[in-house]
Amino acid sequence: MGVCHLAVDIGASSGRHIVGQVIDGRMVLTEVYRFENGLMHKDGHLCWDIDALAESVIAGLAAAREQGFEPATVGIDTWAVDYVLLDGDDRRIGNCVGYRDSRTDGVRDALELAGILSFDEHYARTGIQYQQFNTAYQLCAQSREDRGQLDAAAALLMVPDYLGWVLTGVKAQEYTNASTTALVGAESCDWDDALISRLNLPRHIFQPIRMPGEAQGRVRPEVAERIGYAPEVVLVASHDTGSAWLAVPARDDKAVYFSSGTWSLVGVENKEPICTPASAGANLTNEGGYERRYRYLKNIMGLWMIQNVRRELGEATGVAPTWDDLVQAAEAARAEGFHSVVDADDQEFLAPASMLGALRDVCSRSGQPVPQTMGQYALCVYDSLAEDYARTVAQLRDLTGKDYTSINIVGGGSNNGYLNQATADACQLPVFAGPTEGTALGNLMVQFIYSGEYASLEEARAAIKASFDIKEYQPR
Repeated sequence: MGVCHLAVDIGASSGRHIVGQVIDGRMVLTEVYRFENGLMHKDGHLCWDIDALAESVIAGLAAAREQGFEPATVGIDTWAVDYVLLDGDDRRIGNCVGYRDSRTDGVRDALELAGILSFDEHYARTGIQYQQFNTAYQLCAQSREDRGQLDAAAALLMVPDYLGWVLTGVKAQEYTNASTTALVGAESCDWDDALISRLNLPRHIFQPIRMPGEAQGRVRPEVAERIGYAPEVVLVASHDTGSAWLAVPARDDKAVYFSSGTWSLVGVENKEPICTPASAGANLTNEGGYERRYRYLKNIMGLWMIQNVRRELGEATGVAPTWDDLVQAAEAARAEGFHSVVDADDQEFLAPASMLGALRDVCSRSGQPVPQTMGQYALCVYDSLAEDYARTVAQLRDLTGKDYTSINIVGGGSNNGYLNQATADACQLPVFAGPTEGTALGNLMVQFIYSGEYASLEEARAAIKASFDIKEYQPR
């Protein structure tokens, strides 16, 4: 069957194992396994079931072989900021608390009031935007709640690092995910020891940072016995956005990149970080990328909002609407003249008890029509996202001094024709949508380059255009 590779791509609601091959110069993807993921309440916090995730990763590796594949390499990507602590005997300490947990409420303000660290200085050192769930704030919250766990820790591993350790027994801290901790220097691309000390965090728990494209190690013998083969685990851009960025088939260096999923990540690729006060004020971030590139972007609430709308509508009726149902209903509501928009970055939408209720409340307080029907809720979310995208593109122009000429959307959201057209209209730029499996594809591209099937990122990106259907939307 030839050489193949495996991307383990895990998001907030599900994970997929996707086999990748290069056949006649084209990339061919085959999904071999899928599993559910989600937060659960445990010990007073919202936590990930990290043991179930690890088991699902191994089960997916076994499923690949059952379907006739024996990947030579495996790469793992997940969301950012969350971590696992291990003690000196490699036993996990405590739970893997999720970023939507409320434990970080007020942490930044407390640091500033105590004179420990202002956000302006924090941003100038790391270039990472303020989000209340940044790992730095999570660790401060954990220290405040249970300092004993931190003192007992011998190692901190980000979620994909931990899953890679489960497979290989090798601890490795990958750069793109580490950069999201807000503890890595923007210029040095390494841990900021002075910042870690000022926050009174134990320096020894942070592992040496390694770059995507390096080998982590071969799977443990007991894992190889379970799955029936012994692949090598390769460090990919383990922050899912870092992988998605790799898969953008931009026409030139004047393209804005969108990774559209639970979060919408909107930004550009830079060779140097931008850590100016103006950039801090706009709350754009300089996350680490492949080959030490910088992903200069903003996190926007994204499809999380419509995912919750869909779930709640399904709970109310007993049957969840399809994504096509939501789009068609939104188009009908637009034709009827309904229009209400909210700030998609409003903290009220981060983890509300009811997304429908939050949308109604915010629209009511702002004096806008209050959504009541499926189409009105969907239209409100889609138009709000499009307007937020347009504001962010304008900020990117101002802060980089570049005039952008197109938008490339990758990820599951690239299938949403209504949102793609609304984005083209709001930004007044052509939108190129696809590939859908942007994150898994970027994960695989690092493995393809590692194994020599493509000589460079540029060559791999060029192959995307020949391998996948890219749809175009012109602004109206």
